[in-house]
Formats: sequence, structure tokens, C-alpha cells
Amino acid sequence: MAAPAQPKKIVAPTVSQINAEFVTQLACKYWAPHIKKKSPFDIKVIEDIYEKEIVKSRFAIRKIMLLEFSQYLENYLWMNYSPEVSSKAYLMSICCMVNEKFRENVPAWETFKKKPEHFPFFFKCILRAALAETDGDFSLHEQTVLLLFLDHCFNSLEVDLIRSQVQQLISLPMWMGLQPARLELELKKTPKLRKFWNLIRKNDEKMDPDAREQAYQERRFLSQLIQKFISVLKSVPLSDPVTMDKVHYCERFIELMIDLEALLPTRRWFNTILDDSHLLVHCYLSSLVHREEDGHLFSQLLDMLKFYTGFEINDQTGNALTENEMTTIHYDRITSLQRAAFAHFPELYDFALSNVAEVDTRESLVKCFGPLSSNTLHQVASYLCLLPTLPKNEDTTFDKEFLLELLVSRHERRISQIQQLNQMPLYPTEKIIWDENIVPTEYYSGEGCLALPKLNLQFLTLHDYLLRNFNLFRLESTYEIRQDIEDSVSRMKPWQSEYGGVVFGGWARMAQPIVAFTVVEVAKPNIGENWPTRVRADVTINLNVRDHIKDEWEGLRKHDVCFLITVRPTKPYGTKCDRRRPFTEQVGLVYVRGCEVQGMLDDRGRVIEDGPEPRPNLRGESRTFRVFLDPNQYQQDMTNTIQNGVEDVYDTFNVIMRRKPKENNFKAVLETIRNLMNTDCVVPDWLHDIILGYGDPSSAHYSKMPNQIATLDFNDTFLSIEHLKASFPGHNVKVTADDPALQIPPFRITFPVRSGKGKKRKDADTEDEDTEEAKTLIVEPHVIPNRGPYPYNQPKRNTIQFTHTQIEAIRAGMQPGLTMVVGPPGTGKTDVAVQIISNIYHNFPEQRTLIVTHSNQALNQLFEKIMALDIDERHLLRLGHGEEELETEKDFSRYGRVNYVLARRIELLEEVKRLQKSLGVPGDASYTCETAGYFFLYQVMSRWEEYISKVKNKGSTLPDVTEVSTFFPFQEYFANAPQPIFKGRSYEEDMEIAEGCFRHIKKIFTQLEEFRASELLRSGLDRSKYLLVKEAKIIAMTCTHAALKRHDLVKLGFKYDNILMEEAAQILEIETFIPLLLQNPQDGFSRLKRWIMIGDHHQLPPVIKNMAFQKYSNMEQSLFTRFVRVGVPTVDLDAQGRARASLCNLYNWRYKNLGNLPHVQLLPEFSTANAGLLYDFQLINVEDFQGVGESEPNPYFYQNLGEAEYVVALFMYMCLLGYPADRISILTTYNGQKHLIRDIINRRCGNNPLIGRPNKVTTVDRFQGQQNDYILLSLVRTRAVGHLRDVRRLVVAMSRARLGLYIFARVSLFQNCFELTPAFSQLTARPLHLHIIPTEPFPTTRKNGERPSHEVQIIKNMPQMANFVYNMYMHLIQTTHHYQQTFLQLPPAMVEESEEVQNQETELETEEETVPAHADSTPSPTDASCSHETPPAQTEVTPAPCEAAAPGAGPDTAPADTE
Repeated sequence: MAAPAQPKKIVAPTVSQINAEFVTQLACKYWAPHIKKKSPFDIKVIEDIYEKEIVKSRFAIRKIMLLEFSQYLENYLWMNYSPEVSSKAYLMSICCMVNEKFRENVPAWETFKKKPEHFPFFFKCILRAALAETDGDFSLHEQTVLLLFLDHCFNSLEVDLIRSQVQQLISLPMWMGLQPARLELELKKTPKLRKFWNLIRKNDEKMDPDAREQAYQERRFLSQLIQKFISVLKSVPLSDPVTMDKVHYCERFIELMIDLEALLPTRRWFNTILDDSHLLVHCYLSSLVHREEDGHLFSQLLDMLKFYTGFEINDQTGNALTENEMTTIHYDRITSLQRAAFAHFPELYDFALSNVAEVDTRESLVKCFGPLSSNTLHQVASYLCLLPTLPKNEDTTFDKEFLLELLVSRHERRISQIQQLNQMPLYPTEKIIWDENIVPTEYYSGEGCLALPKLNLQFLTLHDYLLRNFNLFRLESTYEIRQDIEDSVSRMKPWQSEYGGVVFGGWARMAQPIVAFTVVEVAKPNIGENWPTRVRADVTINLNVRDHIKDEWEGLRKHDVCFLITVRPTKPYGTKCDRRRPFTEQVGLVYVRGCEVQGMLDDRGRVIEDGPEPRPNLRGESRTFRVFLDPNQYQQDMTNTIQNGVEDVYDTFNVIMRRKPKENNFKAVLETIRNLMNTDCVVPDWLHDIILGYGDPSSAHYSKMPNQIATLDFNDTFLSIEHLKASFPGHNVKVTADDPALQIPPFRITFPVRSGKGKKRKDADTEDEDTEEAKTLIVEPHVIPNRGPYPYNQPKRNTIQFTHTQIEAIRAGMQPGLTMVVGPPGTGKTDVAVQIISNIYHNFPEQRTLIVTHSNQALNQLFEKIMALDIDERHLLRLGHGEEELETEKDFSRYGRVNYVLARRIELLEEVKRLQKSLGVPGDASYTCETAGYFFLYQVMSRWEEYISKVKNKGSTLPDVTEVSTFFPFQEYFANAPQPIFKGRSYEEDMEIAEGCFRHIKKIFTQLEEFRASELLRSGLDRSKYLLVKEAKIIAMTCTHAALKRHDLVKLGFKYDNILMEEAAQILEIETFIPLLLQNPQDGFSRLKRWIMIGDHHQLPPVIKNMAFQKYSNMEQSLFTRFVRVGVPTVDLDAQGRARASLCNLYNWRYKNLGNLPHVQLLPEFSTANAGLLYDFQLINVEDFQGVGESEPNPYFYQNLGEAEYVVALFMYMCLLGYPADRISILTTYNGQKHLIRDIINRRCGNNPLIGRPNKVTTVDRFQGQQNDYILLSLVRTRAVGHLRDVRRLVVAMSRARLGLYIFARVSLFQNCFELTPAFSQLTARPLHLHIIPTEPFPTTRKNGERPSHEVQIIKNMPQMANFVYNMYMHLIQTTHHYQQTFLQLPPAMVEESEEVQNQETELETEEETVPAHADSTPSPTDASCSHETPPAQTEVTPAPCEAAAPGAGPDTAPADTE
């Protein structure tokens, strides 16, 4: 199978090249932001740039990148645009810039929103240009650019400016483009539309002729565009050479059609126009489809368009059509054809009288209609209103082939979408893995279009939503699988042996040659299916490898996925692999099939089951695994073998490859999505439309929910009545208790609940009263009943003084509906989440809450805070594998909870025994939970009731205080409580204490009653299931766990009422959706009441490794971000308590009025300066070091030695001043630089006690959600800004530091970037050379912003800093008493050092497992090795003073370095 050649990567120009460019010279003269005196606007500049730079270079991306980056659109094009100066070059320049912004994934419409008055005129010019003749003013390439621009417009309907223009093209009046008979037929189908149509015509008559003509042009625009496309398509020859401009135009046009069909607002009326144009028939009969190379992508796009034109949805209402409704539509079409045949075409009598199932296949339709003449076929089509009526005595102008295809394709039976999905293999095969139209390489530049679905704002139905996510998830996994296969197979070095077989010249950890492969079982199909229920095979391999690798292979567990590969190399022994050439050709890769491990076989051929028993020790090296093959794939392969006589794939496999378990859960997730599509997805009614992106975005807000709750108990949320009043500004707070001494928390608050539909009132006075009433809150303080005399009985209390926006978020979270909380860095998102969970737990004790987060780390942070609140730990449960990292002695996993219950049961039964003894009751009441229950009923309750009858209030006189303690029956039991139990001050107080003691006793027996099930259920598994389904009230898991285990949870009957999602903006769209459906609906309805999403869409999105899926398909868009785009109301937290106010200013411009909490100004740590450094943040300019800036040893593996050395030098300087090393973290924007910095730290700092190691050296992406006091940040790039252009990454980078941020970068590059301006304008306002105060020790008393009393030293460049640190280090050593000792220390033994490196490597490997490989940081299997090879080599060539800066592992290595 020939694979296409590797696409070239776009090389970004360097700063010096940028400066030398003609464009840059013009920018500096006319529009560059940093130039003060600019020349006046000149239209000729635009004409020149367009002709000389853009057209002449055939729209070279490099030129357009330069122009867009120089702020050409913002500062020149749109600023000066008006109808008077509009020209072809002007229009095209604007379109190129907008398209480039979309390609770069940066906001495109902001500029237009600031100056919207000329946009309508501009848009009409674009429409005219798109319809112009291709041999006229606008070339086909230019019109392709226009098509792309229009596509971006149709995909930006959330922008009001765009929507107002686009709507005129896609509303009902566009049906003017239908042929009259078809229009009549459509209006007859829905009588309501005729009314609208007549109204439109009336309005048209009132318009003046020019306006009407303009309106008609807009309405017919898409119909005319389709006709234009058909003429271009027909000009493509079958075999003669064709210009690629035509092919690209056709591809982009089909992409536009798909996007119009895949959105309901654009599809609603357009689908009929598309159907009436018979576009699909023209395309399928075109020459382009039959051109194998050029037409491959076009054919794939065409299949997507065909899928969407026939999508199972009612275009007008937007309702999904059921299987039955689709069948009815199909039958109606066939029967109307039969009626027409019967009435008017005697030659079709046989067809007319046949039953539908006999004539609705393609073969039978061709057989019936094939013999008819072209004219007859035309007449049949015109009876069905598909074509205009054929005038008498005239021949049709259409080909017979077209007419026949038109009738056949319209009436043939279609396989339903769900059937198609169920017949689809889940594992990718070689045909998909190396098809770059659907799984592009890492070099995807964003220029061409791809045959991939897109995730935009809206979806047609839930089925469409799930299907797009299914396909993208599958293909994204395929990309990773391709990388793994290429890595493993190329390491095995398959070569052709002398006898024509295969010989492996290398070895791979993750792959082994197959010794034997046999299919051992093909089970019969289920009724109604044509694929086997299961297919099993045995794979034998020879594990003659190191022990730890052998253990990994033997450790393959049930459900692990492996890949079976066939290679037939044609290259002789010793040929090297050339990365630049197609991989499959070089290694001779022929087939790839997936399989799922069932288990390893023992000596007797039986599968070794996973379980508590130790695994048997097998002799020899040979191991056999039983695997499940994909039944759908097996059936397709076998059919192909039998029908076409090709070889049996399953006889050819010679390599088996495994993958890392963490990256290998794609099949389980795909099965989950497929199961969801096969069940009735019951999403709550109040969420359904919002998830699809329609209707009122605020309809699920608590204020519009019909079941809003009036009175809520805020428990320990408020610290005082003053806190409560401050939390509801603008509200009138009425407290039910007048005595200030009683106005103490906890509080119940009654809110004014108004139904969404208010009556219209004319009377202004009542309206005022109404608003007054709506602002009044009734607050009722209440006392929590006494829980017992022991100190641990006292409830745990919240100590955080929440701000009023945090309180609004908590209030919204307690009410039913959808709550979205946007939490900027440091605003207490987790505290809000925990308080919501606690309040729901106390207000609705019978409800169950599911907590879902993106990472185990976030889940553990939540759990640690939940445990500090008043929540009974028996109600907590943590699912998944992350509970090991919880920093507590308690185990919240399933089995940990089972053990807790069993241990707690024994403790409580001991308490029962003590109580029994104290009451002097004989027998063994504490034997089981059941006997304890009887004891409570007959012994404890009777005594309590007797006691109450003695001491309760008799008549008007209060009983004596002493009676309460005298008659108390459990005095002896409570003898171990703090004494005296009864205070004797008042009857009420003592009575409350007595009742508290009884509550304590009663709780023991209530818990024992709950634990009874663990006595009845004997196995740990059953007990854990019982806990999950019945006992736990707060269940936590990661989104991945939810996706993997949905099937098991639903089967168990898992139920929950509320979902809280943390880090919601970091979770993939589909992984956010699956947790909504982890339970079966009750009576056809979902029991979900609340959905709380907490996240920050201004920080980094989910990690998508492939650029094409990330940018083209928008797969990185989380559901949270989409909801924000759609307009769902959010609560924006607006006070941060993490960073100094000055540091917060670097990113708070991105948020709605983000301020600081008072302590940020008041606490000494925030007001004190950073010792030894003049500024609390600084941008330090780093020029080329030895003539080199950034380097790229591997694709996207960027390194910058100058910056790396500078960062480490500053780190060492800070440590030498006395900063604790663990309070400093080093961040960078690329993996390559991370490895380089780690290497330099190993060389320079080693395990030196005077310096230490930084808390973390990692990438910005990995550090999201974490913080440290001091951050040193390296931005690496010197040629192009790269992925820091994504403002979200900038926000994360700027917001990690609490007290000090020092950024190392090439300033000339970053200061020109439009998106980064708000942050970089503040950074560049300070000096760009590092200012240090070497004589100021840490900690200092100097206030931040004060002039220092010590001398300030300015560091000009990296070698100077390196030298300075070295001298400072040597000086420190010499002035230390331990100089002698330290100097004489022997270097550590080599063994230890190699161990250290090995540990470092394993750490790297684990940290890379889910490494974000955005834009430019694609992890490579050789990451660690690359980093360990390149940096030391580079470091060797540093100049002498810089080498001197390498104390290495202490002074012991210094002399050697300086020699």
C-alpha cells in the first residue's frame, strides 16, 4: 500500500528574516504598533502587498503569517476600510488575514466588532466576488480563499455581527431558488409555511425595486453558488492533467456544504435547496471522483456530505427521527414512485405492482428503470417534482446516466445510521492509520481541508453529537496508535532475509515477533446479525528478554488491547530507516488488526484468571495469550477473502505490539459511546436543548427552573450575621431573631421565589413593592441539635469567609438546574465546590452526589478538603486508581471503605458491649448487628422512654434541674466523657445535653443497622457493590474512569441526583457528557437534579496531541467552553488570594473585573520585596548564545541553550542568597527545553547541599492547577511565537507565581504579538536586563517597590550571570567553616550516579505519560534520550567563563571544570 510522501513542515521565519522582509519595512512605516510617527493611509500599499507578496508567492503561508503577525488587519486594513476604497486586493487581503487567524486559532472577529459599520457592505462584496466568473477578475484560487472565508462566517453564528449578515442567506426566502413544482410540493407538506411564504411575497411587493433586487440576489446566493460549483466540477477531465486549484476549490466547496448541513439553523431551509440541485448525483458521476490520487479526499468529503443530507432529523422542527419514521419516509417515496408509474407509464406496471421490499434495492431499481429512454426517465422525475417538466416534442438535455442515478439514489433502501455504527470495527486498520486525510501527520499546517467532523457550537441531535465525538475520539486514538506502531516496528528493524522471509535486526520493548497464531473459536452470530458474537485466537511469542520486560508481557491483563501486525520487508539486511520517507513502504507493513487480551494460558492451555491467588510459574520462554478479535472486522475480512479471493489476513501476522496501559483505554471509551447510542439517551429535559446548543441558553439557570427551592439551610457557610449581610449586597436582610446574641450561624435563608412567567402589571406602585419583595431575604438562625458529650461529637466548621460572588455560586449550586462557575487562578474554586457538596449533603440527606474531575490530583485536593468539613466519612467513596496518592491515612477506595465498615462495625459492637455492661443487661447483645438492633429496641429505648416520662415538663411547673441528671439511665456508659456531663445551670440546657447523649447512642445503632448488609454479604466484591449503590452519598471519580466503567455502573443500578465537575474546562466534550448518563432512567426520565460545572475556559483546554484534530476539528473545545460561547449564564469569581496584586495584573485583563482579596495587600509576605532582586517580576531579554537561538533536534522538540543556562544561573543565585529551593519552580513552554534544563541542573547543581533542586522543572501545560512562590519561566522560541500565541497558555504561565515571576525570552519577537500585548506591555515597561542586589540576604525587610539600601547590579547577558554566580559560589565556599570538609569530599560513586540518572529517566517517563503536546510539544518516544544526548554536547562548547559557572555537584567538580 503506497503511502503519500511526508508533508513538509512550515518553517517559521526568524526575527532577522522578519526584519529584512519588505512587509516588515512597510509595517514599520505604516502600521506597526510600536512606531510613533506613522505615514498616512495609502491604498496603493495594499495593492502592492497583495500583488507582489501574496499573489506572486501563490498565497504562501509564510508571507501571510508575517502580514497577520504584524497586525496588518487590526492596524491598517480594517481601520481604514470604507466603500470608497474597497477593491479586489482590499477584499482579498482582509479574507486572507481572517483565514490566517482561524488557521492559527486566534480570535478573528474582534477587530470587526470595534468598527462594524462597513461590515455589511464588505460582506455583500464578498458574495458578489464568490459568484464571479473564474476567467474574470477573480481566479479560482482566490475564490477558494473566499469560500474558506464564507465557511468561517457560517461557523461563527454566535457573533452578532456575522449572524445578522449570514441569516439573510439561509432563511426561508431562499426557497426562491427552488423550481416552482418543488416549491409547491414543499409548501403543501406543511400548510403553516404557505402562510409565511405569502407574507414574504407581500413584504417583497412593498420594497423598492433596488432593495428587492438586492434581497433576491442574497436569497439566491447559495443556489447560484451550487450551480457555479457544478460547472467547475464538470470541467475536470477524467484522465488528462488537472490544475490543483480546481481540485482544492471543489474540496473547499464540499466542506462548506457539509458545514451548512451539519448546523440546524443553516440546514433548516438549505437542505431542500441542496436536494433540489441534485448536487450529490452530479458529484458521484463526476470525473473527479474517479481520479484515484486527486479525487481521494473529494470522495471522502462527499461521503460525509451524503451522510448529512440524509441525516435522521426533521429539518423544520429539529426533532430526531426514529427508525420507524425513517422507514415510513422511505416507503412513502417508493409508493409515490409506484403510483406515478402505475398512472402514467405502462412499461413500469411490474414495478408498480411489486411489494416495496422486492424493488427498493439498487440492483432491482436499475433493472426496472435501466431499459427506459432518457425522455421517459425525465418525465418520471418531473412527476416526482425532481426536475422541471419536459416540454412536448423536446428531448431531455440530461444524460441518461444522471437521470437513472437520480431516481435510483433517491429510492434505494438505506442502512440506518445505528446499524452502520454497530457494524463498524472499533480498531483502526492500516487503511485508516496511514490515510492522512483523516489521520494527518504531526506536520499538519492547517492549509488544506480534511475529511474530519468538526465540533462547533451546535449539533443536529444527540445521535449526531455522540457520533462526531465517537469518530474524532477514534481517530485521535488512531494517531497515537500510529506513533506507537512506527516506533516499535522501526526499532525491530524488519529486513528481508536471503530466502525471502523476514528477519528482525533489532528489538523493541513493546513488540515481539509472533511464533504461532491460530483462530480457536468463531461463535455463531446473534439472530438478525451477520457477524459472529465472538472470535478468539491464540498468539504464541518467545520471551527471551530481560526479566523486567518479561514481567511486563506476562502482566498483560484482561481487556488490555494489543495490535497484530504483518510486515513483509523488501529492503535487504542492514538498510537504515529513513524518517523522511513513507513508513509503510520501508518496513513493508501490510496489515494491522486490533485484539483484546483475555489472558495468558497455563501449561494445560487454560486461561490464567486475575485474582488474589498467586499466578503459576511457567517454565521456558514460550508464552501463549488468548485474545478476542473484533467480530465485525473478522466478518469483513472473511467476506473479502471468499468473494474476492484475496489472502487470509489472519494467516500472515508476524508481530504483536502492546501499549502503555494508561494510553490504552480507547476501546472501552468507544464501546461506551456506542452503547450510549444504542440506548435511549435520556438527558434531563432542562438540559437537552442546551447540550445541542439551541433554545434559551439561560433556561437551565436556577432562576428559571420550575422546582426552585425557597428555603435553604446554609449550614456553616457564613461565619457571622455581618458576613451574611455582606454576601447579599443590594438585598434587604430580615432576621427572625431580634436578640443579637441569637443571631449566630448556622442560618436558614428564605429567598423570594418568582416563577419565570410573571404577569404584566400596569400599576407602578405594585411594581415597586414587587421589586422590594424580590430583594428581601428572611434569615432564621437555628441551633444544631447536641450530638453528644465527646469532643469529637462537635461538628467541624468551615472557616473561610466567602466573598459575595462565591456565595452566589454556592447558592446556585444548591438550587436545581445548571450552575457554571468560572474560577480564575487563585479564586478558591475548590473551596466553593466543597461547600456546595457539604450544603447539598446536609439539605438533602437522601440525595447522592457524583464528583467528576479531569485529574486524580484535583480529585484528591477536593477529597482532602471534604474530609475537613462536617460530612460523615462512611458516606464518602472514591473510585479509580488515584486514591493511593491521597495524603491521608484513610483509604477511600471501594475495598478501603469495605475494610472501614468492617472495622467500624467491630468498634461499634464493642461500644454496644460496654453499654450493655453499664446497664447490667445479661446476654451477648453485641454478637451481630441484628442482636444489637434487638437490644436497642427492648433495652435502650424502653429505658429512654421511661426516663423522658419522669423528667419531661409536667403541667406549668418546670421539673427540678437535678432530676435530669439523677434519673439519667446512661450515666455509667458516659463516665469516660469530659465530666461533669450535666452543668446544672438550667433545665433546658441539661435536657438538651441528655438528648445529645441519646442521639450519640442512637447513631451507634443506626450505623449498625446500615452495616448489617456486610454481615449478610460475604464477598468483598458484593460488599463494595452494596456500598456503591446504597451506602455512599458522595462518590468521586475521574472522567476517564466514568467513561471506562459506565457499563458496569449502569448494570449495578448505580443512582445519583447531582453532579459536580471540577476542572470542567479541561475535560473533553464527550468525557463531560458521559457522566450525565451513568444511570438508567426512571420511567423514561433522568433523575438528575443539579449539574455544577466549575472551571476556567481562559486557561488551557483538554490535551489533544494531533494538531489537525485540535485546530481543524476543534476537538480541544470542552463542553464548558462551548456553553460559555453559547451564552449560558456563569458566576464569575472575582477575587484572587494567590498572587501579589502586581503579578495578578499580568493576567487579570483576561477576566471580568478580577480583583484581590484583602490579605493580598495586608499580609507581610505579599508586601515584602524579593530579596536580592530589584523587581517582583521581570522580563529578561536573552540574545543568541554563540550565534544560536532556538534549535530543534526533533520535530517540535524545541531547545534554547542560552535561556536554559540563564534560568539555571538565576535559580542558583537565589539559592545561594538563602531562598529555599523547594519554593522555586522552573517552567518552560516546550518539552525539549524542559529536558535541557533538567540536564543542566543535574550538571550544575547535582545534589549540592548549598543549592538543592527546584521544586519542579516542567512545562507550563503540566503545571496547570499548581502554584509556587517563585517561578522562573523560559519561553524558548526566537523564530516564531509558536503556541504561546494561545492566550490561554499565557494566562496559565503568568498565574503560577505567588511572589516572584522572572521570564526569559527574545523580547523583540514577543512584544509584537497582538494577542500577548496586554501582558507584554506591562513586562516591557520595566528594564529588560536582570537587576540584582547581591548583598541583600534572604529574607529581607525591604518593602516591595522601595529603593534598596544595597547596591543594584545590572546583568547584561547570560555569560555575565553565569560568571557572577560562579564567583559568588566560590566566595561562599571560602568563607564557610566547612570549606576544608566540603572541598575534600570525594565525588559520589559512579553506581549511585547512574542510579540517579535512571531514576530521573523513569520520572521523566511517568511524567510524560499524559504530556500535553499542543501545537509544538509533541512528545517523542526518544524524548529523554534526545535530551540526554543533545544538551551535554551543546553545553561542552560554552565559553570558559560560562563553563566556570558549573559548580556541578559541588566544589569537588569545580577545579576540573575550570581547567
